[in-house]
Amino acid sequence: MEEEFIGGKHSVLEALRSGRTINKIWIAEQAQKQLAQPIIAEAKRSGVVVQLADKRKLDQMASGLQHQGIVAQVTAYAYVEVEDLLARAEERGEMPFLLLLDEIEDPHNLGSILRTADCTGVHGVIIPKRRSVGLTAAVSKTSAGAVEYVPVARVTNLAQTIELLKERGVWVAGADVGAEQPVYQTNLNLPLAIVIGNEGKGIGRLIKEKCDFLLKLPMFGQINSLNASVAASVFMYEVVRQRTAAR
Repeated sequence: MEEEFIGGKHSVLEALRSGRTINKIWIAEQAQKQLAQPIIAEAKRSGVVVQLADKRKLDQMASGLQHQGIVAQVTAYAYVEVEDLLARAEERGEMPFLLLLDEIEDPHNLGSILRTADCTGVHGVIIPKRRSVGLTAAVSKTSAGAVEYVPVARVTNLAQTIELLKERGVWVAGADVGAEQPVYQTNLNLPLAIVIGNEGKGIGRLIKEKCDFLLKLPMFGQINSLNASVAASVFMYEVVRQRTAAR
């Protein structure tokens, strides 16, 4: 198994709680008590070794991460298959609710999307292998630990994956600024996958053509475009609103 470092109180705590394999945790000698205490207690319960270290050592291990003086060496994230995501919905007796991310490149966007996906009961997220950020330590940090709970599938071909989902009875909706159809006037209480496009370019042409329908958010400002993770959040919560209202 590959290994990597994650940092920050929330990331390490959720990794411990979710039962992920953790080899060792380092805490900076200068770390604040209220940050370190819950980690030490949880590590003790899980039988994970905790070691005090100099902050400079942590900076080297988790370079580029705001680690708050807490770093863990963990096994790399395991990706799942698209079938696993559909099975997860079935096990819960729920209509599938998935997200497809078309070339999201910013780890902070992916982290935020995973965090909202966890809150809104999304069964899983699908990302392409190429030209897309994967599950990195920065993504884990931004997701506040949600990365431990929302399964992510990595696929070679997003267009083929859309075809597969359609065959399995899932409707595919693309979030697109140029769409005719407003999200608030569209029935989303159905087996659904929402496609969120790249931060700058939006959804690719081929992917757009594969969608069953395209949806837009109402815009009243001067900029008239939202950050990818904010737009994704609005779409996810509209699905939740409609599904809750229908119960």
